[in-house]
Amino acid sequence: MLLLCLASLFYLRNIDGLAGARAVLMDGANFIYRVAVTPRDAWASVADYLQSREQLREDNRRLQQENLVLQGKTQQFVAVMAEITRYRALLNSSQLVAREVMVAEVISVSSDPTRHLLILDKGADDGVKIGQPLLGAEGLMGQIVEVGANSARALLISDLTHAVPVQINRNGVRGIAEGAGDLDHLIIRHIAATTDIALGDLLVTSGLGGRFPPGYPVAVVSSITLPAGAAFAQIEAQPLAHLDRGRHVLIAVASEGPAAFSSKAQ
Repeated sequence: MLLLCLASLFYLRNIDGLAGARAVLMDGANFIYRVAVTPRDAWASVADYLQSREQLREDNRRLQQENLVLQGKTQQFVAVMAEITRYRALLNSSQLVAREVMVAEVISVSSDPTRHLLILDKGADDGVKIGQPLLGAEGLMGQIVEVGANSARALLISDLTHAVPVQINRNGVRGIAEGAGDLDHLIIRHIAATTDIALGDLLVTSGLGGRFPPGYPVAVVSSITLPAGAAFAQIEAQPLAHLDRGRHVLIAVASEGPAAFSSKAQ
């Protein structure tokens, strides 16, 4: 029977009259095959869809995390660029100083709200001495008052115990700029009521006392009051240096003349 079937198939395959039947049978077999594989294809499509959806969710989570990281790095980059700008301004200001200077980093501030003190990362081993001026990019900030081997303490010009001899840059009139306990205000003493002084006048160190060399910018006059009958005017000035900003300062390390401590505390 098997041989008979094979012989019949071999014989019938060349009969032209059966071409239509063979086509119908071929189409039927193809339809049955498609029906049979439809569940498999449908399941594969669903699996691909689910896998693609999960992959999209995973990619979305990854991109969100990368975005947060990039935002954090961008914020840090902005801070670094601002610090570089301040540092560059500080270095540029050193060209106006006749002394040798060194850059010091502020590592701490005084915990006492009534004192305006900075702790620096340079000390005696680096050539720092008591009385050396402390400078910012815009002007005088204070002076060194205590020195250790690897650190030093600086007193800001705004401290209540600090005083610095100044003069009006426009006409040379001398006075004393004393700290008022406020980072934005200095009190100018010993300016006669009849003195030629105006708002916005620049105050620079006069060099008297030998502590601060002459010519360092200190402050600008911000307020002038002339009490009736008083011999001296009540004058306030705003420091040029940003006393509460930045991480780096300049120390004028070269010694010039005697170092009398210009402070009301002594």
